[in-house]
Amino acid sequence: MSHVTEPRRREMRPYFLALRTLQSLALSIVVALFIVTFLFQAFQIPSGSMERTLLVGDYLLVDKSLYAGDPAPLLPYREVTRGDIVVFHYPLHPETYFVKRVVAVPGDRVRMIDKRLFVNGKPEAATYVAHVDPHFDAYRDNFPELRFAPGNVDARWWLEMHRTTSAAGELVVPAGSYFVLGDNRDDSQDSRYWGFVPRANIVGRPLLIYWSRSEVSGSGLVAARGDTLSGLAYAMSHLHTRWDRMLRTVR
Repeated sequence: MSHVTEPRRREMRPYFLALRTLQSLALSIVVALFIVTFLFQAFQIPSGSMERTLLVGDYLLVDKSLYAGDPAPLLPYREVTRGDIVVFHYPLHPETYFVKRVVAVPGDRVRMIDKRLFVNGKPEAATYVAHVDPHFDAYRDNFPELRFAPGNVDARWWLEMHRTTSAAGELVVPAGSYFVLGDNRDDSQDSRYWGFVPRANIVGRPLLIYWSRSEVSGSGLVAARGDTLSGLAYAMSHLHTRWDRMLRTVR
């Protein structure tokens, strides 16, 4: 009958403690990778189309589980609703991410009159909308405008608008699609210029601003470098941090 003496047990104890520590560390790494890969993703705001809600240089943590197409039983899930800010694959170039606010869902009727948004005949009541351009733009501010198309309107969208605009001059959102606008209504390339966002293109909802710093403007939404931790390290290495925006929830 084999057995281990007490001195031998004392000698082996550090080995088992080290093994248990490594197992715990490996499990933690697996859980962290799962969270970063499947539940959350980090992005950086490079343009001012969502000001004042999101500023150029904000770093976002995006919840990818909320709108998951096949929700897991233990994860939160709900449908996209009006007022939600969403990150999505830009329909014209799916490799690019955009962030906008959903203002109309399938079946809604959309119209803008003198810069004011009407959904299903009711005026939008929102404190987050910003207007920075005092000038009037007939296409942008009286949408849908079907008499002419500015040069920055996608040709396919121009044709689709004619098919989805009712006799009353309201754009009707089809099934499985969403109409999105930037909060900075006068300076946003949004659904007015390129069309509806398919449900399959929606990645998730911005959860919080985990870092914010001054940034040069660009286009699209930039995935923070690799993951949340490396994105944070990259941000911390630059000056002009906006501390008042740290850990602010996005609404």
